[in-house]
Amino acid sequence: MKVAQGDLDAAETETERFYALNRAAKNAWLKGDTENARVLATEMEGLLPKYKDDWNYGNAVQDANQVLGLIALEAGDLAEAKKRLLASADSKGSPQMNSFGPNMRLAKALLEKGEKDVVLEYFERCRKFWEMGNDQLAAWADSVKKGEIPGFGANLNY
Repeated sequence: MKVAQGDLDAAETETERFYALNRAAKNAWLKGDTENARVLATEMEGLLPKYKDDWNYGNAVQDANQVLGLIALEAGDLAEAKKRLLASADSKGSPQMNSFGPNMRLAKALLEKGEKDVVLEYFERCRKFWEMGNDQLAAWADSVKKGEIPGFGANLNY
């Protein structure tokens, strides 16, 4: 349980650390510890090739890119943030993403900057793994096309 909550000290193996890094990087970013969030997300990204067949691979692809994209956006690097948003959907998903959908925190932040096109492309990429969410993605896309920022609800926290 501690590993799932991002407690890196509870991780006894590299695999457990890989699992803990998702939440640890997001928690660091949420606390405003940008440098630690960058270090943890970069570490997670570095482990990705080793864990391509792991159930957590899609989560790690998403989370590393989302955190690094949010950090880039805070630093004013819009191009990197947009690149990271799209890269965060470049996996086959995961048990969590396939059921509950992807994280929309970076998408929302980019919409707040007026970046509709990249968010609509992100929605399209998410369709390949979040089949159960096609109706939700379509509704969000309709909102974005109208110039609105959708209420992403729990998808801001996954």
